[in-house]
Amino acid sequence: LPLMVVKHDGSRQVFDRNKLLNGLIRSCDKRDKSLESVMILAHDIEQDIHREFEQEVPSKAIGEMTLKHLKNFDQVAYIRFASVYRKFSDINSFRHELDVLLADDDKND
Repeated sequence: LPLMVVKHDGSRQVFDRNKLLNGLIRSCDKRDKSLESVMILAHDIEQDIHREFEQEVPSKAIGEMTLKHLKNFDQVAYIRFASVYRKFSDINSFRHELDVLLADDDKND
């Protein structure tokens, strides 16, 4: 059985790895990342999804897993993805996400 994505509105669609990959490629645009490394990242995210979910995965879980992986992969790509995924409405929401990212960096140093 294919893995189904449960969207915010309750609708379901088959998980599409190309959709994940395209989102990552857009986030990494003009960054110093090879297509191969982005494809490996997409594969790693997909593996995590399949490990955690058997039949259905909430779209929110996919977004959060993607952010988790991007945070370690490329912080600018992380912010780009977060700005779309979290629907930043103004500069304050952007600033808040940067503050969270920087605080996490400080904890890991």
